[in-house]
Amino acid sequence: MSSPADPRSANAHSTSLGAVLTDTARLMRVRFDQRARHLGLTRAQWSVIATLARNEGIKQAALADLLEIEPITLCRQIDRMEEGGWIERRTDPTDRRARLPHLTPKAHAVLEQGRALATGLYAEALAGLPPDAEAMLVEMLAHMRANLSDRRAEPPAKTAAQKIAAKA
Repeated sequence: MSSPADPRSANAHSTSLGAVLTDTARLMRVRFDQRARHLGLTRAQWSVIATLARNEGIKQAALADLLEIEPITLCRQIDRMEEGGWIERRTDPTDRRARLPHLTPKAHAVLEQGRALATGLYAEALAGLPPDAEAMLVEMLAHMRANLSDRRAEPPAKTAAQKIAAKA
């Protein structure tokens, strides 16, 4: 008989790390969207605001990279957000030809509401776990992210189990 983590198990996909991460992220996005609907922003617009808040005055090409979207897609998005009063473009102090996106007071006000919604969502997701679980989870996921980021071009060193399996 196979265990749930056994790849031959019917439940293997639903309990794999990738599936759990994907499903959890999807559920958190859906739940956040439901709660944030009254803010008057799409998920794409919220992503722009949240990312821009951490990188105020960044060039649009770099912002597009952070959002993992094409620059032309971001340009159209920023055009619409500028029309809606969420973003303003200011002249780049180092290049008068360039205009950098900045959040407006309207966007900053929504940002605080969105952060409060996110905090509540995290509390809901972590309900029933030990108090130190959030810090441990964030630490482990940050480690995984670092392992997979471009900063680490080489594959990770083999684990002891992989070395033993390779000798067999």
